[in-house]
Amino acid sequence: MYVRIARFEAAEGSDPPIDEIRKRMKEGTRGDMRVQRGLMLVDRAKGRGASLMFCETEEDLRRVDEYMNAITPVPGAGTRTSVEMYEVVLDSDEL
Repeated sequence: MYVRIARFEAAEGSDPPIDEIRKRMKEGTRGDMRVQRGLMLVDRAKGRGASLMFCETEEDLRRVDEYMNAITPVPGAGTRTSVEMYEVVLDSDEL
């Protein structure tokens, strides 16, 4: 399994449109993207967050990365500060 982690920061004092971001992520993870699982993490107090997209294969992960890099950000959502991709070598389901 593989995971793509993207981190975001909102402009100081702004209130990112979390519901709109969630809606877009749900819409985007349908279809041919082959996302096994997606998580959206938010620290409202510090104006930052992260999205995690889990895929079964490295090829699926690359497709997800291409798609996510090509979409137009939600206005007011903040700035993407980093994107990292990893192979998952241990999952709690395996313990």
